[in-house]
Amino acid sequence: MKLQELLGIDLPLIQAPMAGVQNHALAAAVSNAGALGSLPCAMLDAAGLRSELSALRAKTAKPFNLNFFCHSPAPADPQREAAWRSALSPYYAEFGIDPASIAAGPGRQPFSGEMSEVLEEFRPAVVSFHFGLPSAELLARVKACGAKVLSSATTVEEALWLQERGVDAIIAQGLEAGGHRGHFLDRDISRQLGTFALLPQMVQAVRLPVIAAGGIADARGVRAAMALGAAGVQIGTAYLCCPEATTSAVHRAALNGPEARHTALTNLFSGRPARGIVNRLMRELGPLSPTAPGFPLATAAIAPLRSKAESLGSGDFSPLWAGQNASGCKAIAAAELTAELAKGFVAR
Repeated sequence: MKLQELLGIDLPLIQAPMAGVQNHALAAAVSNAGALGSLPCAMLDAAGLRSELSALRAKTAKPFNLNFFCHSPAPADPQREAAWRSALSPYYAEFGIDPASIAAGPGRQPFSGEMSEVLEEFRPAVVSFHFGLPSAELLARVKACGAKVLSSATTVEEALWLQERGVDAIIAQGLEAGGHRGHFLDRDISRQLGTFALLPQMVQAVRLPVIAAGGIADARGVRAAMALGAAGVQIGTAYLCCPEATTSAVHRAALNGPEARHTALTNLFSGRPARGIVNRLMRELGPLSPTAPGFPLATAAIAPLRSKAESLGSGDFSPLWAGQNASGCKAIAAAELTAELAKGFVAR
């Protein structure tokens, strides 16, 4: 079955869910353009999700995707937290921030029974997961809503694991992709491949449709992915400068500047590797630090530094999530960008 038929869309194109830089507006615009818009839900509580879904339904009658995380939150570790705040103490002093005033925060939440109840109310067409899948019981509830289930895999082994557990399609997340790595069976980043190395291997290994993600920024990239056997593509970075995105001014400036050519995987902002534009914090502490608390506990200590720096027009302490190819990031309407990307399917 073609991806379009499986998901009820016109174009085999998915807008990547991007927490912190979008809400329902971008998802609706992409869905209305014939592709699959996505709403990131890991930073929402149940009330916030209901509100966003109500707004999304008011803007589109087309299918859309709801994305959730499936991580096991790291346990509190006061000693590691103290070491992390000590590493950040020169920055607190620079900005006049009292470390004692910084409250701990949960950051992103894994998919739960409470979220399942919201899905049962709204019955979305597509639900996707990052970091594996929820429990068998929760997954069964999602499927009972009538939703098609997608999940990200960063290795062939993860793709086979997802297939065994009944997903409908697999997102092959190459190492080029922006934002959090979706790995869940192995934390060894050296095992993860670039998109165009991973994609054909995954297509050969599984029976399901495989969606290519990472480094695809224009119609040429779309065409290349489809030539390697992809059933469709997922694109995120290219949408970050669209007016419907909520991307901050400092993030947009970085995406449009030469610094966007240098990205790296970092755990400084959340505790788990994610790809973003290299900034001051990443340069000075090193992009991957053993001191940072586990996911998602690293976020709270960074938050006041980010807020203060951004108020001064700086992204030095912001998670400037972006893939390795920001060349397609344009300040044009999401519908227009979707139409440009769709030329890759037409040409093929």
